[in-house]
Amino acid sequence: MRILNQDIVNKIGEEVELAGWVATRRDHGKIIFIDLRDRSGIAQLVFTPSTGSGQAPENAEIYKKAETLRSEWVIKVKGEIKQRPKGMENSDLETGQVEMAVNSLEILAESKTPPFEIGTDGYDVSEEVRMKYRYLDLRRERLNKNLKIRAKIIKFIRDSLMERGFTEVETPILTKSTPEGARDYIVPSRLEPGKFYALPQSPQQYKQLLMVAGLERYFQIARCFRDEDTRGDRQPEHTQLDIEMSFVKPEDVMSLVEDLITEMMKNLYPEKKFKSPWPKINYHEAMEKYNSDKPDIRDDKNDPNEIAFAWIVNFPSFELDKQTKEIQPVHHMFVQPKDESISFIDTEPLKMISTQYDWVCNGYELASGSIRITNPELQMKVFKLLGMSEEKAKKDFGHLLEAFTYGVPPHGGIAPGLDRLIAILQNEPNIREVIAFPKTGDGRDLMMNAPSEVDKKQLDELSLEIKVKNKK
Repeated sequence: MRILNQDIVNKIGEEVELAGWVATRRDHGKIIFIDLRDRSGIAQLVFTPSTGSGQAPENAEIYKKAETLRSEWVIKVKGEIKQRPKGMENSDLETGQVEMAVNSLEILAESKTPPFEIGTDGYDVSEEVRMKYRYLDLRRERLNKNLKIRAKIIKFIRDSLMERGFTEVETPILTKSTPEGARDYIVPSRLEPGKFYALPQSPQQYKQLLMVAGLERYFQIARCFRDEDTRGDRQPEHTQLDIEMSFVKPEDVMSLVEDLITEMMKNLYPEKKFKSPWPKINYHEAMEKYNSDKPDIRDDKNDPNEIAFAWIVNFPSFELDKQTKEIQPVHHMFVQPKDESISFIDTEPLKMISTQYDWVCNGYELASGSIRITNPELQMKVFKLLGMSEEKAKKDFGHLLEAFTYGVPPHGGIAPGLDRLIAILQNEPNIREVIAFPKTGDGRDLMMNAPSEVDKKQLDELSLEIKVKNKK
């Protein structure tokens, strides 16, 4: 039975079976050394042309087959685990004290020459080539580790929230298109021609409806979709930790996140340094002192292990769009204003202060959260303030307004972006390095060649016709 490479350190003198990819091959005289890679690490294989006068005939065949091995071939081997000769140990490897003397070799799959070197960190390879051959790119030790730590972080979060009485709920991917900020990705309905679903920009309305449903504590590792203009570190889809809680104040939500992340850091990133409790900085103070609402407050920005978490609080509820000069929410249209500023909505809405709280880290915004509006009349006033007619508001959000007439508890939440958090903790330059199959900066999947055209038959079934724009 096959064992993992990492386990051979405890198998000296035993015959075992290993399987994996040929990472490197080295010929020293008549001895062939192969570094075999599997998910646990590297094991050194040794092939020799003879074992003395009493050698078995098949040994020559094994050696001859080993001479054909090339990088990234998949092989299965059997042999005895031995202590490496003195002076030949490799302290950089977990298995660097031992090696396998191979007595059986099976080639499971050959490989073409890869388009790039897999044994490097890959930063010097063009993004287009890496994304096209992402399944090869992911064989890198660095990216392999990124995906594994991502899984550990998500598991830690999931277990910790369950212990705190949260229920994980999956909300729909096919939903309704509503004006929430970014453009929706829309999906045509075959059964109702001319009508469309939308992919969720976030589970915002669903999680609020779960609070009306009496769940009280909800979370989800949620996929979110936004058809936004291209940007170097933006993805059409991302993953967030979506949290909502009933009967809470801003301090309760912030305390939950702070405790959760502090525990996670101590367990999974003990080498990282950060201050606790996290400082709370007023929005206007952040803008005046740092000229940013996501300030980098590290003492030493050259220290890769220094993490500076902070909360930004007391945001204005609304602001003027710099181009159109129209009023718009600083966060989103469901944010509850602070009680003392609600009266300004009819006269001076730009003076309103919201319950919004942003989690920032090392110059990046990781999350925005708030207490939500639960008064249907106040919510309608906000809709109208943003230029929405009552008819339009009821058409787009009538389900939410009606739900709020059936006994809605006060509630609030937050939704940290997991891609950004993990990229920072892994000291990666962008979120694509911690996502298994990311899009390019302009939203393309070069590996799958998406987006792509579809057959006319599919368009006809959906009652759709493509209108081609004239190219200038």
